[in-house]
Amino acid sequence: MNHQPFETWLLDDKHLTTAEKGELNAHLRTCKTCTALAETGLVLRSAKIIEPTAGFTLRFQEKLALQKIAERRQRLWGLIILLVSGIGLLTWFAMPYITTFISAPIEWLTAIVGYLIFIFTSLQAFTEVLQVFTRVIPNFIPPYAWMILFSGFAGFSLLWTVSIWRFARRPQGVNV
Repeated sequence: MNHQPFETWLLDDKHLTTAEKGELNAHLRTCKTCTALAETGLVLRSAKIIEPTAGFTLRFQEKLALQKIAERRQRLWGLIILLVSGIGLLTWFAMPYITTFISAPIEWLTAIVGYLIFIFTSLQAFTEVLQVFTRVIPNFIPPYAWMILFSGFAGFSLLWTVSIWRFARRPQGVNV
């Protein structure tokens, strides 16, 4: 049996027209499910609302504030433990390198300078390769493909911006 408009009418607090009331009463005489729903609604509406004890909101706010302070303290200690263990692990892994650097610093400095020169020349070669690609690739890709690429990039940029905005914005409401 289709209960949809009748369930909505029973659960909604708005006033019904006389035609809707007639349809609802006729349906309630034949449908046990909707009759039970109507009786439950009447019981819930007739229940007395119990007032909270004096000072309940103040106690709740104090408890919430203490809970937030405890959570912050717990996060701070977790961060401190993470940093100390990370620094300890890094020191343990780096200790052989530190001892050899202290024993022969000139060899290490020359190796570091050679590595930096290698990185610099590699970056120069990479930029030259990119320049060649930027001159050659546009001739191979048709204009509609460029439009698709730029549209996809714009969509991902918008998605990224919205997600950053949702994570970065402050929630509105009462701060305790």
